Amino acid sequence: MHRRKLPIGIQTFREIREEDYYYVDKTGFVRQLIGDGKYYFLSRPRRFGKSLLIDTLAELFAGNEPLFRGLKIHPHWDWSTRYPVIRISFAEGVLQSREALDARIADLLRINREALAVAVHPDLDIAGAFGELIRKTHAHYGQRVVVLVDEYDKPILDNLNDRDTARAMRDGLRNLYSVIKGSDAHIRFAFLTGVSKFSTVSIFSGLNNLKDITIDARYSALCGYTEQDVGTVFAPELPGLDRKQIRRWYNGYNWTGEAVYNPFDLLLLFDAREFRTWWFETGTPTFLVDLLTERGFLPPVWHGCAPTRRSYRPSTSIT
Repeated sequence: MHRRKLPIGIQTFREIREEDYYYVDKTGFVRQLIGDGKYYFLSRPRRFGKSLLIDTLAELFAGNEPLFRGLKIHPHWDWSTRYPVIRISFAEGVLQSREALDARIADLLRINREALAVAVHPDLDIAGAFGELIRKTHAHYGQRVVVLVDEYDKPILDNLNDRDTARAMRDGLRNLYSVIKGSDAHIRFAFLTGVSKFSTVSIFSGLNNLKDITIDARYSALCGYTEQDVGTVFAPELPGLDRKQIRRWYNGYNWTGEAVYNPFDLLLLFDAREFRTWWFETGTPTFLVDLLTERGFLPPVWHGCAPTRRSYRPSTSIT
């Protein structure tokens, strides 16, 4: 069996498809999403493949057909139509003030303007500049715009220990995201991802038409690897590893539908050939640890394998 490269830390769809990395085809889910709705929100833990999903959507709407050959969506997509894509991500760095957030948003809008070759009036505020970018992009390309937002909540989560700053971040992001609803006539599709789910009365109060698929059973396996994926896509990596042990350590993440493996855990297992709590050691959100400590929850209990799962629902309310 041919062993491909392990896409550890790779979040670029083009690189995975062109450089002989393993790829688990999620485009069947993507086709269903696009066919069934227009505005979506998805929350998943860090290092679960959200950024790769966003990049896959961007390449699909941009019409980069060669990257999708052999995938489920390929025969069902109109490759003659290309849609302009606006991408916003707060994954990089830590923002610690409203001024820093506004500067980052302004820079992200500038990057999109330059990539799309669209001019926006320089004296507009953030909401005005974002709205004009969407409208002018639609007019320039003759196709409605696709808006993709990754790590929508990170500026808030990075400041949860400082509630005043967190509220300022919330207000700044709400000002940005509310533009999406007001630009409905110019938008083909919008998809937002993050780690947490904030209530619709706070950050999403101006964007209450989002369809939250976080615990929709139909999309439980949208991110992560299923049992079938492990046995087929990653079959060349399995010799020498006990499947029961793999299940015991890394399976069981479930959003009311099909259970999935954490992709980061599995990829590092296949690379190091060693059972360890890979995600917990490197991907645990700091804000979650701080909340658990503050509210008196016990840390994970170790039994020579993965930490036992406890039921908890940390609040992310900053209203």
